[in-house]
Amino acid sequence: MKGSQGTVQHDGTVKKVDSNSVFVSILSETACSGCHAEKLCNFSGEKEKVVEVKGKYNVAPGDPVTILMEQSMGYKALLISYLIPLLILIVSLIVLNAFAVSELMSGLVSVLVLVPYFIILYFFRKKIDRSFTFNLKA
Repeated sequence: MKGSQGTVQHDGTVKKVDSNSVFVSILSETACSGCHAEKLCNFSGEKEKVVEVKGKYNVAPGDPVTILMEQSMGYKALLISYLIPLLILIVSLIVLNAFAVSELMSGLVSVLVLVPYFIILYFFRKKIDRSFTFNLKA
């Protein structure tokens, strides 16, 4: 759900409240959630996601809330998780094909080149996590 002035909003329900954070459950609906055949279709469904919102808020479990996120953070997540790996994959395929490596080997090596990228992401996950902040609107 899109908010005003570059923010993204999602409605959710408070699951748990800690001393420094609130855990909010949001439902991620598929595009076909309004279809009359939704219950019969294997592609439809809702997935519950729990988001940690850091900070102290005056809410209790079960309260309806809205999570706010800057739209630019969504673009950053897209860049880190999809675009950079895609770029690494494409560049490695082009380089390997330029050196006349077989297509099978080029494909395998290109996929394996992504392993160090995701290992680096794993080691920097806490730093990356701190750069993504959410706010709560009760």
